[in-house]
Order: sequence, then C-alpha cells, then structure tokens
Amino acid sequence: MVVELAQDELKNLGKVWLSIFVSLSYCYVIGKITPKGFTRLVPILPVISLFLILPLNLTSIHFCGFTAFFIAWLANFKLLLFAFGKPPLSFDHPISYPLFIVVSCLPIKIQPPKNTPNSQINQNPDQKSQNNSYPSPQKFKNSQNPDQKSPNNSYPSPKKSQISQKEQNPDQRSQNKSYPSPQKSQISPRNYLIKFVLLALMIKIYDYRDQIVQIHPKILWLIYFFHIYFALEIILAILAKSAKIFLGLELEPQFNEPLLSTSLQDFWGKRWNLMVTSILRPTVYLPTLKISSRVIGREAAPLPAVMATFIVSALMHELIFYYLGRVGPTFEATWFFLLHGFCLCVEITVKKYGRQRKWRVPPRWFSGVATAVFVVGTGFWLFLPPLLKAGLDTRGLGEYAVIGAYVKRVLF
Repeated sequence: MVVELAQDELKNLGKVWLSIFVSLSYCYVIGKITPKGFTRLVPILPVISLFLILPLNLTSIHFCGFTAFFIAWLANFKLLLFAFGKPPLSFDHPISYPLFIVVSCLPIKIQPPKNTPNSQINQNPDQKSQNNSYPSPQKFKNSQNPDQKSPNNSYPSPKKSQISQKEQNPDQRSQNKSYPSPQKSQISPRNYLIKFVLLALMIKIYDYRDQIVQIHPKILWLIYFFHIYFALEIILAILAKSAKIFLGLELEPQFNEPLLSTSLQDFWGKRWNLMVTSILRPTVYLPTLKISSRVIGREAAPLPAVMATFIVSALMHELIFYYLGRVGPTFEATWFFLLHGFCLCVEITVKKYGRQRKWRVPPRWFSGVATAVFVVGTGFWLFLPPLLKAGLDTRGLGEYAVIGAYVKRVLF
C-alpha cells in the first residue's frame, strides 16, 4: 500500500512538472511576440496563478516543498521580471529556449562572463538590474566585507551602489582583501561529501528520537536545524552540477558557508540562500529603495527597503508552510522575518554611527558566535515551531521510509 502511494505521488509529480514545462514554453513564446511591460505581463499572469496552485497537487513534503520553492516563489518572481524585460530571463541578447526553461524553474544563477566590460560595473542600480543581473568578476573582487553589502546583495547601501570602487574610501578598499569573494569561496566536493554523510547520520539518529527528547528536546531541534541546511545545500548543489553537465553552465553556489557569518548582513546578504537574495533584490529591494529615496532621502532609504524585503520573504515562507502542512498560518514565521528585518536595520544604523565615531569593531569570533546564537535562538522560538506543529518532522521521516521501501522494490 505504501509503495502504491509513492507511485501515485510520482505520477502527480510528473504531471505537475509537465504542466510547468508547457507553461514556461508558452511564456517563452509570449516573450518573442510581445513587447516588455504590461502588454507582456497580462498573458503571463495566468501562468503565475497556475504556479501558485500546482504545489497543492502534491502531498509529499519533499516534492511539494521544493516544487513550491522553485515555482510558486522563484519562478513567479522571475516571470514578473521577465514581463518587464529584466534579468535573469531577459538580457540585451535573447537567451536560448533550453536556458530559459532551466533558469526559470530551477534555483540557479549563472556566473558572469569573464569578459564583462568594466563600464557595466559603474552603472547605477536600476541600469544594472535591467541590463545585467549577474555582476562582473571585478565586482566580486572588489566586494566589501560581509557587513558592507556589495551591489550584488539584497541590502546594498545607496552610496555603494552608485559609486565606483575608485571613489570609495581607501580604508574601505583595504578591508576588501580580508574577506573572500563569493566566486573564490566555492565549496569543494569533499565539503559536500562531508555534509552528505552528516545528513545521512542525522536521518539515522532519528531512530533514537525518544531517547534524545528525554535528554533535552532542543537537541533534536538543533538536529532539525542542520538537517534543513544540509538538505537544501546538497539538493541545490546537485541541481547546479546537473546544469553544468547537461548545459555546460558554470553556476554560482547557492550557499556560502552560512555557519561562518559574522553579522546579520553577512548571513542574509552573502551567505544564506543566495538565489533568494538575488531575486528579492530587483523585485522588492531596489524598487522600495528608489521610492524611499525620494520620500525620506538617500541616507535612510535602505531601512524601509530592508523591511519591505523581509516582509515579502515572510509572506512567501508562510505560503510555503501552508503548502507543506495544509493548515492555517500561525504567523510565527512572519514574526521571525520581521524580527530579523528590524534587527538588521538596527545593525545597519549602529554600524553607520560607529564608523562615524570610529568605534572599534568587535573580534570576528565574537560577532560570529553572537550571530549564530541569535539566528538559531530565534529559529527555535519562531521558525521551527509551526513546522513541528504541522507534524512535518514525523511526515518527513515517514517519507524516508517510503523511499527506502520503493527503492528496494525497484532494485530487488
């Protein structure tokens, strides 16, 4: 009976992704025959609506969760940008049909070409978001330290995004050398292998959940925390490797060792789920930054832009939580992201004031520990509880058992 249910779910998964493929093919044709703007947006809106419904056809938390993340969130945001002629699906030169499909439905970001002209680096943020969503390697080499966002991150400072590296403070340029660029910090296969082994051990440890809970339930929660991180990174790395093998694409890593974060800016802007960061920046952050600059001035504009970005992220997480649990929202995840957005705004303000007063920067080990404690602590408080209340931990372990039974039946 269990194996039959798994086969039915696989059939549903095939139907869902066939619908996605047909829908994206339709969008590609629409992009060829309609000009960018609302004229292109109107025929694409039915696809965006369909992508919000398709995850409801899946009951597996793994299939449903990743389909919802890839389609209801990332693909829909990419299609909105595509409607107005912006990357990652629109460039100065049209991209091929296979590349359009892959970039649309998978959380991948193409590395910039090595011959990107330096003139593109000094464009203003709006020009960059229209012409080239993938910054040139020179940008990465000149990237600021983790607490000072580069133009590729979702929370850049207005001054930084509008001036060239030559115009920046010499002291700021000297700080760049101490932090590796995202391109240099690609994770080795050995690192992925270690994380895969640790993930397998975690799944085995779940057999002793009752004993662990008797010691302290938060130990199990910590294992869940690392489980989510390792599973996301490994699956996204597999997708990136597959795209490289079949399409010859060099893809940027989706994570940049978030456990080494030294601040909330570093964690959310440069290390955690960089695909989400890159898609929220042109869709939420930059438009809000532009409007806020006109209303409250350029100096304070990043603060409402940051909060708007976290609000949208909170709403999308609530939607994905609904897909997974099929229960009404508790809004605990919303409070998690609002809290982090507020604290990030405080961090930005304090650091700006501290630079003016020439305060001494705390040691990296101290800021790293403080960041980890805050992220994990607030995750225990607000992020994990709605998932556990929906019984996703028990369902997830049940799905591992189903997968094991299905594989045995196929192989033996």
